[in-house]
Amino acid sequence: MLMSFRWYGEDDPVTLGHIRQIPQVKGIVSAVYDIPAGEVWPLERIEQLQQQIGSFGFELSVIESVPVHEDIKMGKPSRDGLIENYQQTLRNLAHAGVKTVCYNFMPVFDWTRTNLTASLKDGSHSLAYEEEAARAINLLEGSLTLPGWDLSYQSEALGMIMAEYQEINDEQLMAHLVYFLEKIIPVAEACGIRMAIHPDDPPWQIFGLPRIVTNKKNIAYILDRVKSPSNGLTFCTGSFGALEKNDLVEMAETFSSHIHFVHARNIIRTGEKSFQETSHSIHDGSLPMTEIILKLLDCGYQGPIRPDHGRMIWGEEGRPGYGLYDRALGAAYLNGIIDTWHTKNQG
Repeated sequence: MLMSFRWYGEDDPVTLGHIRQIPQVKGIVSAVYDIPAGEVWPLERIEQLQQQIGSFGFELSVIESVPVHEDIKMGKPSRDGLIENYQQTLRNLAHAGVKTVCYNFMPVFDWTRTNLTASLKDGSHSLAYEEEAARAINLLEGSLTLPGWDLSYQSEALGMIMAEYQEINDEQLMAHLVYFLEKIIPVAEACGIRMAIHPDDPPWQIFGLPRIVTNKKNIAYILDRVKSPSNGLTFCTGSFGALEKNDLVEMAETFSSHIHFVHARNIIRTGEKSFQETSHSIHDGSLPMTEIILKLLDCGYQGPIRPDHGRMIWGEEGRPGYGLYDRALGAAYLNGIIDTWHTKNQG
């Protein structure tokens, strides 16, 4: 596997210099963050990012993410022009040598948590989601914002978008995703790019919004409707694992040929639809992290992997979920599993 690390660019308090000191991290996961959804990413901006990352000895292993415009998700008439822009961005990324693009089809919001500083028994704190707290949130009052969310919506515009989504059910959203994939996957395949859809986080409805990238059945449908080696999955253990009925080891095996990127993260399930993030260790969470990584390796996965959201430990302050210290520990933990597998299978 190619050990990689998320980097949010110049504004990230975690620098490329810091990341370079984490053993065996070879790849950087990043994006051009200041271009609005729907616009073409200029080749020169992509190459600038690539050169900056390369100057520290890394490769740009994954673009995470190229955002999908809401009009595409809602199936509006304007989607065709926006999809053409997306196709051109993929061509530009391929021209710069990018091989893997992570994206999601979550309506309005990216990953959602209700507490950014939930305490853990060891004195650290981490991200948590509580269903009861989520139901009490009034989004139009701006009572919750998270890293990765598009904050460009004013409350009036957000209200209109949320109202429109009330008329779109899971089946309609799935149809809009298939339409999108039918347009972009042939371009991605021609360019040599692997598209890796990220599961919904959390993998159930929130704020009355439809959610479709949630379980084995839906993933199988998405991959079957647009058959291509470029139509693949970001296997996020924390997102899929929040839903207890998802058997992550089985899913890793079933979808192994279409897993193009791995987000490794452990969680503690604290209720039917509630959870808190924890260290990567199997001793601290609800997920069988070693079994998952070993199954991926057994199935031949050698692509990019990154330690996902981390705790805030040792007094660190920074972007919630994206501090340096615990993600570095996570990379070391994952490397231990990977090294053990290689030693055993080479011996």
